[in-house]
This record gives sequence, C-alpha cells and structure tokens, in this order.
Amino acid sequence: MPTVGVKRDLLFKALGKTYTDVEFDELCFEYGLELDEITSEKEIISREQGDSKASGASDVILYKIDVPANRYDLLCLEGLVRGLQVFKNKLEAPRYRRVSPLSGEPQRLVITEETAAVRPHAVAAVLRNITFTQERYDSFIELQEKLHQNICRKRSLVAIGTHDLDTVSGPFTYTAKPPAEISFKPLNQTQEYTATQLMGLYKTDSHLRHYLHIIEDKPLYPVIYDSNGIVLSMPPIINGDHSKITLKTKNVFVECTATDLTKAKIVLDMMVTMFSEYCSQPFTVEEAEVLYPDGKTCTYPELAYRKEKLSSDFVNRKVGINESTETIARLLTKMCLRSEVTGVGDEIEVEIPPTRSDVIHACDIMEDAAMAYGFNNIPYTTPRTYTVANQFPLNKLTELLRQDLAAAGFTEALNFALCSAEDISDKLGKKISETRAVHIANPKTAEFQVARTTLLPGLLKTLAANRKMPLPLKLFEISDVVLKDDTKDVGARNSRRFCAVYYNKSPGFEVIHGLLDRTMQLLEVKSERGDGYHIQAAEDSTFFPGRCAEIFVGGKSVGRLGVLHPDVITRFELAMPCSAVEMDIEPFLGRPAETTLTHDVPLHEVIERHFPSQVPNSRPTSTKTLFGDVSSAAGLKALDDFLADKSYMEGFEATRADTTMFDAIPSAPSSTFPHLLRWYNHVKSFLRERANLPSAKSQFVLEEDDDDIDLFGSDDEDDCAEAEKLKEQRLAEYAAKKSKKPALIAKSSILLDVKPWDDETDMAKMEECVRSVKMEGLLWGQSKMVPVGYGIKKLQIGCVVEDEKVGTDLLEEAITAFEEYVQSVDVAAFNKV
Repeated sequence: MPTVGVKRDLLFKALGKTYTDVEFDELCFEYGLELDEITSEKEIISREQGDSKASGASDVILYKIDVPANRYDLLCLEGLVRGLQVFKNKLEAPRYRRVSPLSGEPQRLVITEETAAVRPHAVAAVLRNITFTQERYDSFIELQEKLHQNICRKRSLVAIGTHDLDTVSGPFTYTAKPPAEISFKPLNQTQEYTATQLMGLYKTDSHLRHYLHIIEDKPLYPVIYDSNGIVLSMPPIINGDHSKITLKTKNVFVECTATDLTKAKIVLDMMVTMFSEYCSQPFTVEEAEVLYPDGKTCTYPELAYRKEKLSSDFVNRKVGINESTETIARLLTKMCLRSEVTGVGDEIEVEIPPTRSDVIHACDIMEDAAMAYGFNNIPYTTPRTYTVANQFPLNKLTELLRQDLAAAGFTEALNFALCSAEDISDKLGKKISETRAVHIANPKTAEFQVARTTLLPGLLKTLAANRKMPLPLKLFEISDVVLKDDTKDVGARNSRRFCAVYYNKSPGFEVIHGLLDRTMQLLEVKSERGDGYHIQAAEDSTFFPGRCAEIFVGGKSVGRLGVLHPDVITRFELAMPCSAVEMDIEPFLGRPAETTLTHDVPLHEVIERHFPSQVPNSRPTSTKTLFGDVSSAAGLKALDDFLADKSYMEGFEATRADTTMFDAIPSAPSSTFPHLLRWYNHVKSFLRERANLPSAKSQFVLEEDDDDIDLFGSDDEDDCAEAEKLKEQRLAEYAAKKSKKPALIAKSSILLDVKPWDDETDMAKMEECVRSVKMEGLLWGQSKMVPVGYGIKKLQIGCVVEDEKVGTDLLEEAITAFEEYVQSVDVAAFNKV
C-alpha cells in the first residue's frame, strides 16, 4: 500500500479541527485508511543515516498514512482532506468542470507519427490562475512522484510533465528524434546537453537512473517543443529548465505522455482535480486540444462523470446489514459518490466522479457503503455454510512424493522460478522459440530473464555448485514451471513437475529408471500399456542419442528420462555422466489441478451428491448414551446443551467419538436443537474419512445390556488369575534379560577442512592446536595437507564422534577459537558409523 506523509499541524488546519493521535487513528480506520507511523523528518534521518546527519532536520510531526493502492485521489494532502471532510459531512463533494479559455484558442499539442515507436499517446490540460504557497508547491511535486511510482509504473506507462505556461508559447509539438539531435538545458542544470550526454550524466543519479532503461535502447527519443523550438521535456526522463514551475507560477501546462492512453487520462484527471481548488475559479480546469497524426482531435481533460444503478438489497445482502434505501444512498454520498433514490423499487443511482477511477463494478460501490457504515458496526452472523478445510490436492500429492523420494536416497533442491533464457534453450540444445517461455520485461539481471519451462537447468546448476561433494549426487525437485497458454486469461499457466538427476562416474540410467518405477508404484500406476504406464524410445537434443525414452501414462506423454548429452553436461560445467527424469504430476490427480470451488453449498450435500456410496446408511442398534436415549427429545436436549460451547465431542478436532455419536442418532435433529444440528451437519462431512480419524478417548455411546449372555467369559475365575500371574512373570523375565544388553552407541565419521589465514600460517602448529581439542566421545584420526592455491594449503583431518556427546557445531566452535591460525572450518564429509 502507498504511504502518504503529511505534516500533522498542516493537516489539522486544513481539516478545521485538532485531533489527538488516537482520535485521528480511529478516523483513518473509519475511512478505510491506516495511520502507520507518527514521526518527524529528524527522526527518519536519524534512523536511516545516524544522529550526525539529522542535526539540522525539522522536528515537525509527520503522519505516515497507508492508503489503498487504487485510491489515487488520496495520494496528496488536498485529496485526503477533501475526502475526510466529505466523510464527516463538513462539505459536499465538489463538482469538477472543464472550461474553455476566456480569450483565444485553447492550447494545442500536436503529436507526430515518429512517436508511435516509443510513446504514442499524450494528453494535456491547463491550470489557469493558480496560487502556490510553499506547502502547496511541495504537495504538487510529491503527488507527481506518488503517481509515477503507482499507476504510472515508474514512468513506464505514463510520465507527467508540468510547465510554467507563461515562459513558453503554443502550439506544442510532441515528436521523436535521434538522441544526438536533441539538445537543451535540463531541470536544475547550468548548461545544455544532448540527449546522449544526458543518458550518461544520469547513470549515476540516484533518482533518474531508474528510468533510463525505458528509452535508452530506442533509436528515437521522445521530446516536446514549443512553437519557438524550446524544449519543454524529454519524457519520461527530465523536464527542461526553461519552463520549470516556481512559487510565482500562475498558469501551469500539464502534459502526460504514455504507452497506455487510459492510464494517461486517469493521471491527468488526478493532477488537475487535486489542485484545481487553488485556481481563481475553484475546481475548473482549462481544456487543451491534442491533434493526432491521423488528423483526429481530442479535447482533454475528460473529467467524465458516469452513473451506475444498483439495489439496496444487493448492498444489504453483501454487507450483512438491513438498512433502508435512503440510508444507503446517504452512506454512499459520504464516500464522494453522490447517490439518489430513483423511486423504482429499491434502486439507487450512483454518480461516480472523475477522481474515483477505482470504482469499476457494483462490488466497489458496495465496499464503500460498508466502509461508510463502519466495519465494526456490521453485526456478527453465523455462516450459512459449514466447510472443512482440506489441503489442496496437488500440494498434498507433492508432499507425499517428497517424503518418499527423500526416503529413496535423493536430496531435495529448491531453485528459483526465474532463470536466464540461455539456461532453458542453448544450454539444453534447444531454440528459445521452442520453449514456450514467458519472458520478463526489463529483467534486473541476466540470470532472471524468463520463467523456467523445465526444472532440469536448476538441478544441473545445483550439481555444478556441489560437484566437489562425495559421489554419487542424487537430487530431486518438485515445483512449478510456467508455460504459455492462450486458453488462460493471463496467457500462461503453472504446471507442477517432478525432476530428478543422478550424477556419478557412470551414467546410472538404471537408478533413474528405478526411481521412476518407484514413483509409479507410489502413484498406484501399473507398468502396462493402456491404463498403466510404459516408456518408449524418443529423440531429444537434451539427451544422448539412443539414450532417451518418453514416459506414457494412459496413452498420453507426461515426461522423459535418459542420459544427458555430453554437450549439455559440459555447458553446465559438469565433468561426469548424468541421468535425469522429468515429468508432469498433475495427470495423476485424476482431475484438473485448478478445482472449482462450490459456493453456498454445504459440504455434506456435495459428498452425498458425488459420493453416495461413502455415506453409510446403517445405524447402530443402541441409541443409549451418557446423555440418555437420543431417540427421545430429552436425550437430544441434553446432547444439545452439551454441544452449546463445543465443536466436537472431545478435544478440538473430529474423532471417532463424534462419528459414533452421529451413528447413534436415528435421524437428523430438528432446528429446535440448534447446537446439535450444527454439530450433526459438520460431523456428516467427515464420513468419507472416518476410518482415518483419531480414536475416541471416552465412550459416550452405551452398549445394549447383555449381562445374561457371556460368550467369551471363563467358567473358572481361578484359571484366569493363574494365567495373569504367569503372564506377569514372563514379562518380568523379558525385561531383566533386555536390561543386560549394552545400549547401542550412535557414532559418526567426520572429515573436516581447516583453512589457514594465508601461506605464512604455521600448519604444523595449527594441526597441533586442532588435536589439542579434547571432548568425551571424540577420537582424532589421520590428517593431510591439501593444496588450495597460491601456495596456501588446508588441513584435512578426520575424527570419529559419539553423536549424543559431540556435535559438529560444538567441534567447529572449539577449533575456530584458535583465531591466530584458523580462518574457517568446513565439514567436507559426514557419514554414520
């Protein structure tokens, strides 16, 4: 969420009232905002740069207010004050008007066809006879910056230029030229620069360097001239110094160049509506004409008001309140949405001003009504639908596979979802056009250019980073890849993949094939053609010719396995053979991964409709419980009272005590027992998985009285006592025998790399120090000096430790204590003895 910083005293003066910090915090909450921080400029600088830098800073109290990301009208003091005053019924929402010049023709901005390749759109307007103070000027500049960071997407979509109209003369021309042909004095500079020189100058500027990439690779740069050839700006980088606005500026020419015309219109409307109140005719904006290359002329700003109709019943149902149509109309008017009752049923006509570009649907209007009503005033209600949370099926399958693959001796790796284009194309012997990869616009580094289309490059890079570890290296990853898909509204989809690699002196294809067989066994897919799975030879440039197979499940291809091509191995800086398998795991769900949600349908109804065989029909013969006979009203009433403050029969999760009690009740209870009915419907949703529920700790359902028949009783009580005595004797003998066995001591063999500071370190003395570390359960072994480079050697020393007495952290801490000799300690190998 964007944060707006305003001076407290200035804010209270504009509001016409002084609030305590607590009162203003509550006001912000009522209006849908959040008072994030109360601070000062001095405190901010002190916190970020130190007390020495903050010595001359201001002590004026600042309010840091978080505003919704789509409420561009609240990004400055003027819009914030206006909204709060309308909300508190201190003034009516202003009506913004576009007016023609009092004399002469409107200002004109002519767009040439050269701009089509860089920034094809532009809009403009004039703020006539405006009065600036220092506070207003600062707010004007800050609003531009806030808009640039939000809706303008750091100037990539829209760039705002503001100019002193009295220093230039129209008509203005928006065109594009080679950078060497553009020359002007930029804002706050003392000499003229060409556009090429400016791009070099601003590469070190902490603020402007972030915007250079937008046009620096273009053959033509956009530029705006006046009729005398004076440069107003070179969007989206910098304005000209000649037309800069000051506190004495009376007429402001506002222009917005853009790649998105809709966004440009919104930004222009925000700029002029927020500050038109300081014009001699408040809330009026002088129009300007924009002439396009095709001859079309448009007049801006649009300042368009539009009307929407909705019913009060819609608002009441969605918010959960019961207010009259007139009351809801008043609530919406408080949110700067002028509303009137039409008289047709409960219909309300809502007028949406140009400042509220965030309102695009009836739901947005409903949200404003809820805000004006007060979130804390909405009554609590019991949900009509009881749901049971379950893990997303695809994630559940993923977790189960991860555990079993780890048990098979493979180590899991987690790699970045973004990678370089080279990783998924050239290094794998493929063309980038074949990969269906989603490309990142303006990537920050070459390592993150595309969204990965395969998990294999990430695992191979992990192998390369760990190739000095003991062989074999066995890694796996189960994660998403991103593929282009025209059937999706976003043009791409996620696909869950499983990939594993085996790296050793021999290719180990049989290991990867065995892992595939084990995975299929876990997924309960038989090794057969047709409904099962099989592999058949295939050709793939990533794999060695004749050593690649395609995996088919149910007749459909789901992946490939094989021995990687030597060129692929070399490109990833590996030196030994490697086998790999990669396949899609979503087909094994038996249904699409993106499961449709069921709205307003109780879960037990879904179960009964789709899984009728899972809902048992039989009932136990006994209806007698600790609460009485649940076939009677008295028994049901006692159980209803018991469940008044409980979700389950015992504890905080469903157990078999719940399902047993559920079975004892002959039929669904009536609504006269609300707690029992709520519990009954909830427990009914567990019937499919009752066998997996925890056992009951208590017995709530009583068995039928069968005292007269004892089918398993003994006729001789003495025989039972003698058998029990014999059993206790044998258990005692077993315990005594077991106690004499020595306890198994877990031990580990550790190989340590102890590195010195430089080549002048006394290695013999360093080894002596290492061996001087004495601990119970520690036994030092053999050692050797291993060359590292540039004449430096490291000490490689082995030891055996008892796991319960000596840990690696404790050992490393003891060795690094010899700071004069030891730079660092690494565990080179760790094996159980």
